[in-house]
Amino acid sequence: MAGKLDGKVAIVTGSGRGIGAAIARKLASEGAAIVVNDLDEAPAQETLTALRADGGKAIAVNGDVAAADFGERLVSTTLRELGRIDIVVNNAGYIWNTTVQNHTDEQWYAMMDVHATAPFRIRRARVPYLRAASRKEVAEGHPVMRKVVLISSASAVYGAATQFAYATAKAALFGMTRSLCKEWGRYNVAVNCVAFGYIDTRLTQRLDHGPATIDVHGQQHKVGLPPEYSKAVLDATPLGRFGRPEDAADGVYLFCAPESDFVSGQTIVVGGGLQL
Repeated sequence: MAGKLDGKVAIVTGSGRGIGAAIARKLASEGAAIVVNDLDEAPAQETLTALRADGGKAIAVNGDVAAADFGERLVSTTLRELGRIDIVVNNAGYIWNTTVQNHTDEQWYAMMDVHATAPFRIRRARVPYLRAASRKEVAEGHPVMRKVVLISSASAVYGAATQFAYATAKAALFGMTRSLCKEWGRYNVAVNCVAFGYIDTRLTQRLDHGPATIDVHGQQHKVGLPPEYSKAVLDATPLGRFGRPEDAADGVYLFCAPESDFVSGQTIVVGGGLQL
């Protein structure tokens, strides 16, 4: 049976692990060829291998999405290897939390770079292809609908203590979504945003056995939630559980499917009814 995304090419940044890997699997299950990306080669290869084992078509363009040249490299490699770009999901990111008085300039710019500047550079790099492809398709009488899904956070919607830079950077995506919707509508591109609530990943792991960290460029960043905070989150979530990566991926897929072709400029919270 044909998938709803047959013939499409989807870029999913940060797709070596967790939510990003689940998004890649979901889009591939509907027929899309996937461009996998991760900062680290090993998890990206795991996703790539799994997609291909399931019969999907996939390539990897690894590296730091915040690097100044990454957007151009991602777009040019995708077009060279797969010939088109139909869907871009900007999922790559991480958290670097402290109280505001302890936020450093480095911390502020790191959060801005990965969560806001990186999606901007990828958008900018895509414009020449998008403009030419759209004009050609319209002239031939076969316009093609394309999708952009920006990934934000409930922290940007409701605010979160110790996440000043992270929440601010994620909130920037709301303005990016609305502005890009107005600019790129003429190219038949729908632009939307998904703000995740608490999804069960290494970033939100329950810290029953002490602190946990992740390594980003050789720096150790604290992740995870104390048991009492995890309980407070569950109490504030009407569905009574953390989301699974597959729940997050399904929310993103809503904006990638053809049924949402006339939905643009919108933000939804995938958080089980979370009310903070």
